[in-house]
Amino acid sequence: MPAVSALFRYPVKGFTPEPRKELRVQRGGRIDGDRALAFRFASATRPEARDGRDYWPKNAGLSLMRFPSLAQLTLRLDDDIVVIDSPAGILVRASLDPAGRRRIADAVAAWLRDGPDGALLDAEGALPLELLGDGRTPRFQDRPEGFVSLHAAASVEAVDAAVDAPVDDRRFRSNVVVAGIPAWSELGWTGRVRIGEVRFEVQKPIQRCAAIMANPDTGERDARLLRVLTSRFGQDEPTLGILLLPADGGGTIRVGDEVVLEPSKG
Repeated sequence: MPAVSALFRYPVKGFTPEPRKELRVQRGGRIDGDRALAFRFASATRPEARDGRDYWPKNAGLSLMRFPSLAQLTLRLDDDIVVIDSPAGILVRASLDPAGRRRIADAVAAWLRDGPDGALLDAEGALPLELLGDGRTPRFQDRPEGFVSLHAAASVEAVDAAVDAPVDDRRFRSNVVVAGIPAWSELGWTGRVRIGEVRFEVQKPIQRCAAIMANPDTGERDARLLRVLTSRFGQDEPTLGILLLPADGGGTIRVGDEVVLEPSKG
């Protein structure tokens, strides 16, 4: 029986995934506590507008797509306290008050400057970094409209079998992982899918970016997965997973929930 095998949210854009037993999906499709904080460049602390909604381009802040070494940092958010560990130990521990945000942003910038991605911070308008968000409200998704992302566990297993580097769900940063369905079958879904008691409208497949090439433990770009998806799996564009929007107002989804593709009406 197809079922949810894992759930994730990402409290800080580009940083450590947080495994969850359940996720609360809002009416508009965003997930409580997901991408609720982001490190933005000094010149990009206000959102752009797209389709009448706020939009925060990921190329104007810290993201794995441009800063793969971020994967070496482990971040925890506990009651408005941010703790970031580097391979050498605790990098910074501070609250989300203005002084704490400054400490956190400066510590991350200094750590990046000493690493392989440091030159990217030399760009005009990059520094000082600013840590934005309240830690609760989802704001910094890649797309103006909130989406829930989903992939089949078997799709990731197929990619893992095709390359020498280790590949697991963390590379693809989806919210929902589904077991019990064939690899790539989710790309053919249309209409509605029910996860537990929550119904979703299938939107579109997810075209992937360079973030998936970064090893989630070392930060090294150790697998050319964009090329693998097109050359080994015959895709026109590198694609894995799909985007969903709630059909009936959102709700709570849980690990173990049954996943049912509902027949189209008519």
